[in-house]
Amino acid sequence: MKIAESDLIINPDGSIYHLNLLPGDVADHVITVGDPDRVGEVSKYFDKIELKKGKREFITHTGYVGKKRVTVLSTGIGTDNIDIVFNELDALVNIDFESREVKKHLTSLNIIRVGTSGTVQPDIPVGTILASSYGLGMDALMNYYYHELTGDERSLMDDLKAHFGHLKNINPYLTAANDVLLNTIGKDMHHGITITAPGFYAPQGRMVRAKNSIPDFISLINSFNSNQHRITNLEMETAGIYALAKVLGHKALSVNAILASRVKFEFSSNPDKVVEDAIKMVLERI
Repeated sequence: MKIAESDLIINPDGSIYHLNLLPGDVADHVITVGDPDRVGEVSKYFDKIELKKGKREFITHTGYVGKKRVTVLSTGIGTDNIDIVFNELDALVNIDFESREVKKHLTSLNIIRVGTSGTVQPDIPVGTILASSYGLGMDALMNYYYHELTGDERSLMDDLKAHFGHLKNINPYLTAANDVLLNTIGKDMHHGITITAPGFYAPQGRMVRAKNSIPDFISLINSFNSNQHRITNLEMETAGIYALAKVLGHKALSVNAILASRVKFEFSSNPDKVVEDAIKMVLERI
């Protein structure tokens, strides 16, 4: 079926609408970061950079780590941006821009998020590098996509719904990390359920001046336990990445540099080093 021009917007130069990338600009291994300034902090470790492009908050560098071709791309903050980035990444590798039809042979990308996060468990220290075993979305993104759960996801989701069921107007969704990436890139890291919030302040239990509608949100989160599964950290992209990767047939892993402890009220004294450690670890394992 031919995809309408209004559904898949291609720029006059043949690039995809928001990312400003051409088919062929994207490697099979993609590292996503939230901050556009962090793209260069990743690509400085490349042995060779062949491409640098940018538009809005979406900055892309593609190059080589040894003989492996790698793309690093900034998404900006939040799952609304993940919706744009993942649909356009998928279009770049799986849609023929000339015919506007889905290709017969599909490409499955390996997508690794390297981002920052705050822990909600007292035994996880600031400075930890944590791999998300599951992404639990508290945002509304997956209300707009058909998203089928596996048996393990469904069982865990039932327990999560029971735990959070009293919260009004929140319809959480859950997706597991890709097993292969979790056991290779994420090996020897802390693992746990990562909550993806639709904001940084009240949606993550913070209070500055505006009053929170969910009191003791952090205590509610860190008290969840189901067959040794527990919620370990909070951020703003992982659940959308996992869910859309699964829907589109890609492999995804979220690697979190823990910069804050929400239970000990601590923040890293050297956040740049924690992020750099996470970047170097991921690149070495790729």
